[in-house]
This record gives sequence, C-alpha cells and structure tokens, in this order.
Amino acid sequence: MIEFIQAAQAAATAGEVASATAEVTRMGLWELFLKGGWLMWPLLALGGVTVFIFVERYMAIRKASNLDMNFMNRIRDYISDGKIRSAVDLCRKTNTPIARMIEKGIERIGRPMSDIQTAIENVANLEVSKLENGLPFLATIAGGAPMIGFLGTVLGMVQTFMDMAAAGGTVDMSLLSGGMYVAMVTTVAGLVVGIPAYFGYNYLVARIEKLVFQMEANSIAFMDILNQPVK
Repeated sequence: MIEFIQAAQAAATAGEVASATAEVTRMGLWELFLKGGWLMWPLLALGGVTVFIFVERYMAIRKASNLDMNFMNRIRDYISDGKIRSAVDLCRKTNTPIARMIEKGIERIGRPMSDIQTAIENVANLEVSKLENGLPFLATIAGGAPMIGFLGTVLGMVQTFMDMAAAGGTVDMSLLSGGMYVAMVTTVAGLVVGIPAYFGYNYLVARIEKLVFQMEANSIAFMDILNQPVK
C-alpha cells in the first residue's frame, strides 16, 4: 500500500513537471516579459534608447564621413587662383566637419600659421564633440543593463527562498517558479540589452576615430597648401 502511494506521488510530481514544461513551451515572449517583473520595463526602455542612439549616431557619422575625393584639390585650385570666396562657398555647400574645418582656416588666411592651425583645431574639437553626443549614455547602458538584470536575479532568488520558507517542508515547483522566472528572465533581458549596446558603442567609437584621422589628414593637407611657395 505504501509503495502504491509513493508511486502515485511520483507520478503526480512527474505530471506537474511535464505540465510546467508544456506551459513554458507554449509561453510567448510577452508572457516571458511579464514573468520578469517590474524590472523588465526599465530594461525595455533602455533597449529602445539603445536602438535610437545607435541609429541616430550611425546616420550622423555616416553623413559626416561623406566627402568628395576632389574636395581638397578644388580648394587648392581656388586658393592658388586667389578665389577665396569660391573656396568658402564650396566648404559651405559641402557642409561636413572637414569642410567646416577648412572653411575656418580659409577665413583666417593672412594671419600667422599658428593662429590658422589653432582655429582649425578648435573647430575639429567641436565637431568631434558633436559626433560623440549620446555615446556616453550608450556606454552607461552597456554597463548598467546587465547590472539591472543581475539585480533581478538577486530579487528573484530572494523571492524563491521566501516562498520556500513560507511553504515549510513542502516544496512545490509551481510555488517556486515565480521567483525563478524573475531571476532568469531579467538576467537574459539585461544581457540582451547590454551586449548590443556594448558592441554598438565600440563600433561608433571606431567610426569616429576613423573620421578624426581623416580630419587630421585634411588639416595637414590644407596647411601644406598655405605653405606652398607663391608662383
């Protein structure tokens, strides 16, 4: 009789596990999101901000990197022919960070070379600062989102142990599932937000560094144009 009761209990437990497994299989993303608790909402907001910052900065950096390969050659020709106004108009028409640097240098023609170089560097610093707008927040999300997920893990485990203590000696998997869902789902969500933010931040930084190199190269080329001997 005792063996029959134990077998029935084992069968019931197996049935509960199978039922829980089937429930997880049927569970969609929205149900999983809700199982994660209130911390999922900040993570969702951070995920949206990550996408917005990355797309907006990517488009801005891509636009800033577009420069006609003959731009500096045309600037050289205009300056050599004394067409300063035409050179300024070309820079304003081009409307890129490099063009704005060169425009500031053209406007300083006639002053000492050190003044021209300083003016160009000041404009370059301002342009780089504009391009980096939003990147510190993206880096914060890359580090903060996994920490929020870890906080959810801790809170979920605390909830699980509290449920175990309240249940006494009887441990029911369905009773403990709430805390385990919070622990696991928030961890996954934190990583899902943090990892793309981390790679996105480093990708944008690399694009900006490449553009800074182009700005330095064009600055040197412009100074070489001004130092050319008069024919």
